[in-house]
Amino acid sequence: MRTKRSLAILLMFLPGLVAGAGRVAAKSADYRPRIDSAEFQAAVDNPYLPLVPGTTLKYVETAGKKTRENLITVTHDTKTIMGVACVVVHDQVFEHGVLKEDTFDWYAQDKQGNVWYFGEDTKEFLSRGRVKTEGSWEAGVDRAQPGIIMPGHPLPGEPYRQEYGPGHAEDMGQVIAVGDSATVPYGAFADCVKTKEWSLLESGHENKWYARGVGVVREESTSHEVATLISVTKP
Repeated sequence: MRTKRSLAILLMFLPGLVAGAGRVAAKSADYRPRIDSAEFQAAVDNPYLPLVPGTTLKYVETAGKKTRENLITVTHDTKTIMGVACVVVHDQVFEHGVLKEDTFDWYAQDKQGNVWYFGEDTKEFLSRGRVKTEGSWEAGVDRAQPGIIMPGHPLPGEPYRQEYGPGHAEDMGQVIAVGDSATVPYGAFADCVKTKEWSLLESGHENKWYARGVGVVREESTSHEVATLISVTKP
């Protein structure tokens, strides 16, 4: 998740989370959702964020004159975190054919349909061979906690935590519209969930459109970065 507006308000999780997830308190240290592995299922089949192993989504990202290519592949691998078997998603960003970011994300879906984000192993490749791993985190390690990426029954409402790694992973999300439309190179979509997403650690925010049966098809940030879906390869 990426983008960002600082704020300090009392937040509540959307309804329908795993029992005990409760409220997101104003003090970050109070955030600790109860995770029961028995309440999770093997497949991530939320209609607005289906993660079918073997699927690859290709995006083009533009920021001014700069263009990047983003490949997101749902692997057949799993990683067990906090007792929950998570789907491993490989996220790569290329610029002029050169790999700039390489990330493995971990997702799982509970039986109420909520898609949880359990962390990421991320590398950003800088000049002179330097590698930045600052955004990496894993739920259950060093106070990090999982959050919701896509609610099981998305409706406009209060903000919710998408991730929590104190000081380096504090993204938030909020559903702001349902039944919205988006047109991208891959196609036109009329039944989209539109979200606002931001980080408590940075300024700005972005909007995302999640299309039924596909996932994210478009992203727009307040810093004028735009990402659009151009192709999907299915297993």
